[in-house]
Amino acid sequence: MIELMVLYILVNHDFTMYAIHKRIQEFFLAYTSPSFGAIKPALVRLEKNGFITSSKIMSDGGKLSVFYAITKEGHKELKRLLQTPMSKNPLQFISDASIKLSCISYLEPEDRLEVYTDIKTGALQHKFNAEKILSDEYTPLTVYQKIVLDNSICMYKNFITMIEGLEKE
Repeated sequence: MIELMVLYILVNHDFTMYAIHKRIQEFFLAYTSPSFGAIKPALVRLEKNGFITSSKIMSDGGKLSVFYAITKEGHKELKRLLQTPMSKNPLQFISDASIKLSCISYLEPEDRLEVYTDIKTGALQHKFNAEKILSDEYTPLTVYQKIVLDNSICMYKNFITMIEGLEKE
């Protein structure tokens, strides 16, 4: 997801690594908070694959700054990343889906529907799995586990409702 966030940040403006980190914090802090140690390797991978370019510019104060810009191939990669099927891992699901939905405006309306369907399908599956565990009389659950499962079910229900609203746009 870090590559998706970086490419999305670079769609409208070239930025330094520091500014990319700051923008990611501004846009995505509710879902994730990657460190500089995660952003730097992502920038290296993206540049190596031709999805971004870097240019060194000397500031008026004499400091060398590296600015990153998205390439034509980077735009294609951003679209591909947005349309990549969701992870089946429930731990990653909400965070990844939230990031994708935050960037969905990049896609054309007809391409958004594919992503909505994929996310909604995943949310329905995760909700079903949580309900199945909660309702299984042979699974000994503590009160805490029941509360967490019930909260997960509510979270997925809310996510499904949100997707259904977005599908109508």
